[in-house]
Amino acid sequence: MGLDIDVSFRYIDNGIFHIRQVISLAYVEVNANESVESALRRFKRKVQQEAIIKEIKKHSVYLKPGEKRRLKEAQAKKRMRKRLKRELSDL
Repeated sequence: MGLDIDVSFRYIDNGIFHIRQVISLAYVEVNANESVESALRRFKRKVQQEAIIKEIKKHSVYLKPGEKRRLKEAQAKKRMRKRLKRELSDL
C-alpha cells in the first residue's frame, strides 16, 4: 500500500531522455451521512499511511552523494543505539 509511481521514458532526437512521473494520490469518498471533519480525518490517516508527505519531502531537496552517505550512516548509528538501549532495558 505504498506510493505508486509510474515512470515513463521518452527518447528525444538529440539524445536527451525526458522522464515523466505519474503519481497516484490518496483520495477518500465522502459518504452521504458522513461529516466533512471525519472524511478529512480519514484522508489525513490515508496520506500518512501511504507516506506521501515523507516521499515528497525526500524528493524536494537534492542531496549530494556524500551527504546522502553521511545521513545514512548517522541513521544507522541511531538505530544501533536505539537497539542497544532496548536490549539493555530488557535485561
